[in-house]
Amino acid sequence: MNNIYNSLKVKDIFKSLKARFFIIVAVTGLISCLCMHLIILDSYEDRAVSVRTTEVQTQLRILANHLIFYNYLQSPSSDVINAELDMLANLYDGRVMVINDDLKVVKDTYNISQGKTIISEEVVNCLKTGSKGTVSKYDQSNGYIELLTPIIETEVIEEQDVSEYGNPNEVVRGVLLTSVSTDTIETTMEILSNRAATIEVLIALVIILFAAMVSYALLKPFDRITAAINDIKEGYTDQPIVGPNYLETDAIIRAFNALLRRMKVLDDSRQEFVSNVSHELKTPITSMKILADSLLTQEDVPNEVYKEFMTDISHEVDREDKIINDLLALVKMDKTSAGLSITSVDVVALTESVLKRMRPIAKKHNIDLTLESKRAITAEIDEVKISLVIMNLVENAIKYNKDNGSVKVELDADHQYFYMKVIDTGMGIPEDALDHIYERFYRVDKSRSREIGGTGLGLAIARNAVLMHRGSIDVKSTLGEGTTFSVKLPLFCVGVKQ
Repeated sequence: MNNIYNSLKVKDIFKSLKARFFIIVAVTGLISCLCMHLIILDSYEDRAVSVRTTEVQTQLRILANHLIFYNYLQSPSSDVINAELDMLANLYDGRVMVINDDLKVVKDTYNISQGKTIISEEVVNCLKTGSKGTVSKYDQSNGYIELLTPIIETEVIEEQDVSEYGNPNEVVRGVLLTSVSTDTIETTMEILSNRAATIEVLIALVIILFAAMVSYALLKPFDRITAAINDIKEGYTDQPIVGPNYLETDAIIRAFNALLRRMKVLDDSRQEFVSNVSHELKTPITSMKILADSLLTQEDVPNEVYKEFMTDISHEVDREDKIINDLLALVKMDKTSAGLSITSVDVVALTESVLKRMRPIAKKHNIDLTLESKRAITAEIDEVKISLVIMNLVENAIKYNKDNGSVKVELDADHQYFYMKVIDTGMGIPEDALDHIYERFYRVDKSRSREIGGTGLGLAIARNAVLMHRGSIDVKSTLGEGTTFSVKLPLFCVGVKQ
């Protein structure tokens, strides 16, 4: 259990943005130090080898001229030349071999190969292309520099015999094969590497300290935001969060404050909704209780009075039932898990079916109810919910209309959407009420709404059903002239939750 707990703690640490920021800064700094270390050492090594090669090359060219001057290749007994060869070998802790044009070793400072014939591709090439200068090769693994220096004699030739190799008056008489030790360079590099390692350790400590300080300083605002959110969660405050003006934290704060405002609005709306529901449900019950108490307190009540009171009670029961049914429909649509039963529906036939049920109500008020469709329309929709949209809009258009008025339903479509308009010649809606008509239990004319049996939930139900289909609903109204509701719904259910 302890191992599992410790493993979870380590995982939690690596989930921390502060820990990740610290690791990124620290690793970046350490890798940079290591790269600089390697680059500097490599640069020093290349530079030191280049300087050593140039230095030895200069000495070897001078020595090659001396070999020609003293005719050393034919008579290798010159004490001066031998001393120079030994001094050069000792000076650079290396080895010098003098090879003539017959590939025979005339002199070897190690006294190993003297008098032997050496067969080497590099030596042969140097004899052929001597005028091209010294050739060098650095053997890093064995720690030495090998140089081949041509021994060139300049002759005066009357007839120019231009060869494929070199100048016509230069003749390669032999080769100086020299090996120079790089132990001093390696020793210096080791000293530099040790010093660099010491400096790197100090820099690493500074980088780690810097990374810790920077990660703490830069991410501290997030800790303050978290603390403020926790205060709001615990209920200590409901004030918006105020934080430092960083772009990242500012965006988070704005988003959270917007969410907080939205939550306040929802909370206020919920409280208002509960209050309205309580009031709407209590009103019919109060009316029924008054009617029932009136009957109970009277003796020898005539049957006509009983019938009248029971009729009123029945009306109140119907009203209560309608409110409850509308509330249940609205609650079902409010659920985030609520889905849509999508089928392919003939929108014109569906609208005609709803209007058929509405015509008795329209006829009662002498309302002319008509349907005009510009084309056949088939859409993928939830038939039940869209029928609620049509029914609520048409029912409102009939109930809040004038006697002998009209309600016209228009249908049209394009390749993506279908459009429905419900146009009435009713009393209209005041401009200041247009922003509130979709609120639950909101009524423009409360006295008339209750009189005609309105619950104030019809437009809220219609709007929710439209939004579930990823559609839109709009309203235009002129007071005293009429109202037009425009609904736009997609023909296909792409992106709609089912």
